[in-house]
Amino acid sequence: MNLASLVIESARRAPGDPAVSGPDGALSYGALDRAADRLAARLRARGAGPGDRVVIWLEKSVTAVVAFQAVLRLSAVYVPVDAANPLRRAVLIARGCGAALLVTDRDRAGALDDSGLGTPPVLTVGAADLTPADEPSGGGDGDRAGPGTVLPAPAPAPDDLAYILYTSGSTGEPKGVCVTHRNALTFVRWAAAELGATRHDRFANHAPFGFDLSVLDLYAAFLAGASVRLVPAELAYAPRQLTAFLTEERITVWYSVPSVLVLMMRDGGLCDTPRPAALRALLFAGEPFPAAPLARLYGHWPGVRFLNLYGPTETNVCTFHEVTEADIGGPPPIGRVCAGNEAWAERADGGRAGPLEDGELVVAGPTVMAGYWGRPAQRGPYRTGDLVRVRADGGFDYRGRLDQLVKIRGHRVELGEIESVLARHPAVDEAAVLVDGEGTAARLVAVVVPGAAAPPGLLAVKRHCAALLPRYMIPDAVVSVPELPRTRNGKTDRSLLRTALSGG
Repeated sequence: MNLASLVIESARRAPGDPAVSGPDGALSYGALDRAADRLAARLRARGAGPGDRVVIWLEKSVTAVVAFQAVLRLSAVYVPVDAANPLRRAVLIARGCGAALLVTDRDRAGALDDSGLGTPPVLTVGAADLTPADEPSGGGDGDRAGPGTVLPAPAPAPDDLAYILYTSGSTGEPKGVCVTHRNALTFVRWAAAELGATRHDRFANHAPFGFDLSVLDLYAAFLAGASVRLVPAELAYAPRQLTAFLTEERITVWYSVPSVLVLMMRDGGLCDTPRPAALRALLFAGEPFPAAPLARLYGHWPGVRFLNLYGPTETNVCTFHEVTEADIGGPPPIGRVCAGNEAWAERADGGRAGPLEDGELVVAGPTVMAGYWGRPAQRGPYRTGDLVRVRADGGFDYRGRLDQLVKIRGHRVELGEIESVLARHPAVDEAAVLVDGEGTAARLVAVVVPGAAAPPGLLAVKRHCAALLPRYMIPDAVVSVPELPRTRNGKTDRSLLRTALSGG
């Protein structure tokens, strides 16, 4: 089995069932299967074949999903590039991975042509390419022998690459995380089994396709023969529209970063209306869920499973924890290992951390990436760079990033630990901590987004932190802001936050 065969098998079992809908239309499994075959034939005619990288630079759309499937059917490798990326970054990624072809829309193709930048051959696609004139949109209830070209079932080896996700690199150059069919399928099978996914589910896809959260949305749905509803990119941070989407689309499984849910609670009325009737599972990942908003939502949605999923792009999800009443009042654990992986915390001295000890989380197993494109293959365990504390039950608490360690008046300070404590304050929905100044003049600045209550003052923040942190980790100043700036993936944009606070 491979990622392309998930749609093929669902099309054989129930071709008329809804597969995917988005801003550019909707397709049944039968129609998605045929559309992918037709586009794969076009890609093959342009020279794309097994192992070739094909960049997909499109809006988040059904068209993009068809393109992913088309690439996979050639045993090629798709490379999603967010439509919001500037032209030069798209070209940089295409060059970096040695792309054989770049699939995009007509407007972007024109911009590429006008730019004068060297690019691989370009193929333009659009919503009109999804369905031929003699086939109704969203229809199709026969077998694979429908309108269009039927390709042989793809047969990539388990360790062949399926896709490459580009993330920000510390050198300023994007890094391509290479994911094999085995990596992705191992995770997808675990996720579908844990959720008990069926063909009656409706998954929401909030994350951009270049963000690893989208892998669960698409492929767990396709494995189960379920439907996936794409959240249009323009609604990604529109709280009232997102809240309406959750209800109107009768979503059963929602997966996003916590900050999106906090935004929906604060400005979208998520806790002012009854629980969405269809919703049965709420998944979140990418950052800690602040304690106060989590408690509000958990209390407002009895009967919904709350799952905290953890893992960098390089491992996809490698640990998880199902939130219970006992977790309310503090950040939930990132939990125990999953998807056939092994994980442990390594102390600074190289030994494995025991219960209640801290260390860097290290992961080994079938979901760990094949490596970064253009660099040596990943060999052995992956060091996450995340600091965790081992729990008595063998699970883990997230403590922060090792690269957020700073020196304050001679003390090593983990900013993520302070943020975790701030997130427990009942009047704080979100928090970030920055260092202002250098040397002996360095100060810790707490930036907080208040909840429904008035923003906490410096004295209240100091009193709260003093109960949980040593004196040198207590913030020296507190700044209240209406919201934290976000990256495209929904995480806190620290560089932009620092610039905003400095008046730059």
